[in-house]
Amino acid sequence: MIHKFDVVIVGAGGAGLRAAVEIPKEYSCAVISKVFPTRSHTGTAQGGVCAALSNEEEDSWLNHAFDTVKGSDYLGDQDAIEIMCQDAPRAIIELEHMGMPFSRTKEGKIAQRMFGGHTKPDDPNDPNSKRHSVKRACYSADRTGHVMLQTLYENCIKNNVNFFSEYFITDLIIEDGICKGLTAIDMATSEIHTFQAKAIMFATGGYGRVFRITSNAHVGTGDGCALVYNAGLPLEDMEFFQFHPTGLWRLGILVSEAARGEGGILRNNKHEPFMEVYAPTVKDLAPRDMVSRAIISEIRAGRGILGSDGTYYIDLDLTHLGKKVIDEKIPEITGFARTYLGVEPTKECVPIQPTAHYAMGGIPTNFDTEVLADNSGNKIKGFYAAGECACVSVHGGNRLGTNSLLDIVVFGRRGGKKISEYLKTAEEHTFNTDPADKTRELMNKLLVQTGNEKISVIRRELQENMMDKCGIFRNQADLEQMKVKIKELQQRYCSITILDKSKVFNTDLIETIELGNLLDIAESINESALNRTESRGAHTRVDFPKRDDAGWMKHSFIWKNTTGGDPKIGYKPVVVTQFQPMERKY
Repeated sequence: MIHKFDVVIVGAGGAGLRAAVEIPKEYSCAVISKVFPTRSHTGTAQGGVCAALSNEEEDSWLNHAFDTVKGSDYLGDQDAIEIMCQDAPRAIIELEHMGMPFSRTKEGKIAQRMFGGHTKPDDPNDPNSKRHSVKRACYSADRTGHVMLQTLYENCIKNNVNFFSEYFITDLIIEDGICKGLTAIDMATSEIHTFQAKAIMFATGGYGRVFRITSNAHVGTGDGCALVYNAGLPLEDMEFFQFHPTGLWRLGILVSEAARGEGGILRNNKHEPFMEVYAPTVKDLAPRDMVSRAIISEIRAGRGILGSDGTYYIDLDLTHLGKKVIDEKIPEITGFARTYLGVEPTKECVPIQPTAHYAMGGIPTNFDTEVLADNSGNKIKGFYAAGECACVSVHGGNRLGTNSLLDIVVFGRRGGKKISEYLKTAEEHTFNTDPADKTRELMNKLLVQTGNEKISVIRRELQENMMDKCGIFRNQADLEQMKVKIKELQQRYCSITILDKSKVFNTDLIETIELGNLLDIAESINESALNRTESRGAHTRVDFPKRDDAGWMKHSFIWKNTTGGDPKIGYKPVVVTQFQPMERKY
């Protein structure tokens, strides 16, 4: 079946929906999602979306930009960061006008809370003076992403957007340097659908499921990035994957930074608040990469708390906040602790450990979300990407909390506007060959192949090895071993047997394709990490512990080797405007 639209957006999270809202009604717009739109991963974001509104205290977009650049460990492109931070207040007010219900101050203004790495100078006339934490995160209790997603979905319905829910993308069709469409499987029937469009946007989210302990939902398998990688296009900065410091112990379910923004304290097995050792100024509100390393360092130094399963964790102490704050400002977080760990946060500490959370790398784009064909700035006509699957790059080596929700609404909107402008002169494309052939061949191959391998076994081995060898701390020996392991798993993947041969909601088939995507993503992460011989942001090489600005102030680009050899690596310089690299201390 072939569908024709002016615009097709893949992904119904915040970036995809914000772009869809921006498409004028005279153009036909479709949003494809492998889950129902309001089940998209944006709905799990808890703590807030940041903007220098100055509702709670004086602030400026320049402070926000400085913090974002510093938080990125100076790998973020400063022109894109300036666009995002300047646009932030407008974006928040716009969401409010769309109907997003923010929490309020007593005066009725949008409430703001502190978040890790968000600061302002003690002396406003001296930007180089000592800095302290500032209230910049606008929030809706601890369900900010949920209400944002609902608001954007409602506005998409109002804008006559067509939704194709529970469709799984299997092929990206790029011919003659033009993105012409894509192929998808209707998960309910296994029927192949082809979508032909003048413009395609990927807003497919992240790939945290490549790791064993993750805050990402099961849908976070990096499908969009893997399709781009397999189409012969590059991925950017894949070595930078953020571990959120506070996931529920063993489970990885997110305990938002909002808990620490409201005053939560991390404690070791001696009940000591240890973050003042690692970040004396901002303590528990240091950037996520630093807090994650601090937690693992405490555990390795023998100061972790031994759990019932023989693994170690650290305590998050919320008991001093009081029941009113816990119930009104962080009800979802504390509800998770009660439900999944049987812990009462008003009386007991919450056991936490770092959890794989957010991809700083992804599909390379400019700040108008146009996808780059290479590291020289050439573009793929009619192809756009926004949100976590894209690398603008505003997050560089490490994303600050609350900048993700800001990223999706700012660049989702910019992408929608750029597409609308492009549609005025865009031509309708025709396919050179039958676009469904590749997907048909893939499905037939997977359904008939026989072997003794299982999806769950390969996936578990991949996730455990990525966690151990390519996680928070890395070294050459582990990364080399991981490289060999990935190649082994890719070979074993060819011997997977799918037991379910039916056509109705064949989850075995979908999970097998997802596993292939995860293996490709793992290859790109591990190879990029092996290649970058420095420590920067979330990429920590214990064998290269220093940041090397002379050799590595550049973005990594990686291309898949379709002949089976090692991927190709290239580079692009970081854009520096007004913030020169300096030592990153808090």
